[in-house]
Amino acid sequence: MAGILKRLFKVGQAEMHSVVDKLEDPIKLTEQGIRDLKKDLSAALTSLAEVKALAIRLKKQMEDAKAAAKDYERKALMLLEKAKKGELEVSEAERLAMEALTRKQECESRAAQLAADYEAQNNMATQLQAKVEHLKREITKYENELITLKARAKTAQSMRKINQQLAKIDSSGTLAMLERMKQKVQEEESLAEAYGRIASETASVDDKIDQALATPSSAGAVTELEELKKRLGM
Repeated sequence: MAGILKRLFKVGQAEMHSVVDKLEDPIKLTEQGIRDLKKDLSAALTSLAEVKALAIRLKKQMEDAKAAAKDYERKALMLLEKAKKGELEVSEAERLAMEALTRKQECESRAAQLAADYEAQNNMATQLQAKVEHLKREITKYENELITLKARAKTAQSMRKINQQLAKIDSSGTLAMLERMKQKVQEEESLAEAYGRIASETASVDDKIDQALATPSSAGAVTELEELKKRLGM
């Protein structure tokens, strides 16, 4: 019982694969594959734009942090100059200058972190750009191959239709018809030749009679016949 069920399952599976094979159209499958690749390309372009945008923001933030660090350093110098000129108490100037230098260090540290983040994002953008370009080339290649495939499929379909028409021709019947025609022609030719011979033979008999009457030997026979009749008194 299990063996029978197994065989039935295999038969059903084979029929299912056959149906799937008939339903699958290579051109339609290729077109669907290209559409899927274009969706992937669109998603990749979106990701690339986002990564590049983030890299741009990080670069700007890094530059702003570096500029802020330089500004804090400039302010610390100005505070010390004011203290030197007596425009500000030395202790207060030094305290504020220390605060400015602390902010400067914070900005430099932030600028360094932003520079590392920017480098990472920029590298990621470069990698994504390479993948996007590769995907574009693949899509272009597949589209060109699809054009060739469509042309080949059209040619193959035309050839198949022609071959199907040729396959439907009854070659044996055609040959039999040709043989009958050949026999008919041979019969007609034979009859024509036979009538020609009959006509030739009839003409030959008349010619022979006329020729016999016109020969000198015939004329001599007539003369001799007249002489014999005279001897007999006829």
